[in-house]
Amino acid sequence: MDADHARVARQCLDAAYDGTMDFPAILGALTAAGFEGYSVDYRRHLTTYYRPDGQSLDLPMSGSHGAVAEVFDTAALKAAIHAAQTNAPGYSYAGFSTQATQAGCAGYIVSIPGRRVLYLGRSAETHVEHFPR
Repeated sequence: MDADHARVARQCLDAAYDGTMDFPAILGALTAAGFEGYSVDYRRHLTTYYRPDGQSLDLPMSGSHGAVAEVFDTAALKAAIHAAQTNAPGYSYAGFSTQATQAGCAGYIVSIPGRRVLYLGRSAETHVEHFPR
């Protein structure tokens, strides 16, 4: 992956953590740079960015969000997602990630063309969230 793509991916990951870009802005920047999605792996503390030509880039996540709970709690995960979508008071991506791991979310896959996020539990439980319109 070339330096420009790596720079955009790094900026988007950093912006998620420092709160300077929200999810729609991050999707816009990644789309403009030619990415088709990314995945977050809370167990490995990695975010991987994907291009349609098969190239990918792994970037380490900031800090630790705690161990992934054994039980996949869809209601708790939905509450964390809702707080993110509504930019609830006190929302941060780090806080969301901690809530997600406490809800048993081992990671998620963002599909830009599919306009959805697939959240995964440790035992392959899933929850699909479509992008808000």
